[in-house]
Amino acid sequence: MKALVLTEYKRLEFKDVPKPVIANPTEVLVKIEAAAICGSDVHGWDGSTGRRKPPIIMGHEGSGIVEEVGSLVTGFKAGDRVTFDSTIFCGSCSFCRSGLFNLCDNRRVLGVSCEEYRRDGIFAEYAIVEERVLFHLPEGLSFTEAAFAEPAGVAAHAVSLAPPKLGEDVAVVGAGLIGLLIIKVLRTMTAGRIFAIEVDENRRKKALEVGADHALDPADIDEVATLTAGALVPTVFEAVGATGPIKTAISIARKGGTVVLVGNVSPQIEIPLQSVVTRQIRLQGSCAINGEYPAVLSMMAGGTLDVRDLVSTTAPLSEGEAWFKKLYNREEDLLKVVLIP
Repeated sequence: MKALVLTEYKRLEFKDVPKPVIANPTEVLVKIEAAAICGSDVHGWDGSTGRRKPPIIMGHEGSGIVEEVGSLVTGFKAGDRVTFDSTIFCGSCSFCRSGLFNLCDNRRVLGVSCEEYRRDGIFAEYAIVEERVLFHLPEGLSFTEAAFAEPAGVAAHAVSLAPPKLGEDVAVVGAGLIGLLIIKVLRTMTAGRIFAIEVDENRRKKALEVGADHALDPADIDEVATLTAGALVPTVFEAVGATGPIKTAISIARKGGTVVLVGNVSPQIEIPLQSVVTRQIRLQGSCAINGEYPAVLSMMAGGTLDVRDLVSTTAPLSEGEAWFKKLYNREEDLLKVVLIP
């Protein structure tokens, strides 16, 4: 089969590789119909995360058609339209037994190769997926839209950790893809104002288009205090993961408020500790997805969560390297590129 292989950092080759075969009875062979490029894939492409060690087939946001099932698979059959979680959990550790699958001690992620493990992903014509992370597609939902189930699930999980009250104001720092999806999810939950904080003017405009009431440059952060009559915001979602944006998020959280940390660009950051302690700010980490897939698939299929306006382009998998370079160089203000094998 054809696959897009990271052969060395900043080099992708579209080449022939062996078609994967089912090795475990709970596995499913999926013919990939859509594979979206995640920001983590771009950071893996340049080697900055250390979690995409070449050679590796990257990719974890996608959808497809079941080609073959293992002998113990009961919920799926050949021909089923599916999507899948990127996190493969073991099902037996203490966290899995408690229902905290995203915190699994033996967690593996599609398209990742690190010191602990190597798992080929979906930038290929076929991929192997465990049945326990597979989901049926609702009727009418396209493969391209279904490729958003994973990032939409990440956004929904973050919101589930600090859901706003019906009329409560909320803020989102960072209006990249995850930040925009958080805004979209929040818009279905609260009649309060949504503040988007973003350095890029075009992203601020996009934030307003998808549901934010105010979109501010971090340089104008005092506007939040003005617009809230000094009360600030009870809940802030930070969707970048770097020192500057996290400091911004903390600065607009009211006393006793919560900052949900979703972004994960920097392995280490600095925080204004005195501000957090003396104002009793709760810092809440958010990791991946834990059961939100059925909800976001239903919302997308029903039109409550429309992701079509977040698709920058679809392109053949064979052109993948060119699109990785465009995303890396921040060309054309791209949000989401979906590759078609």
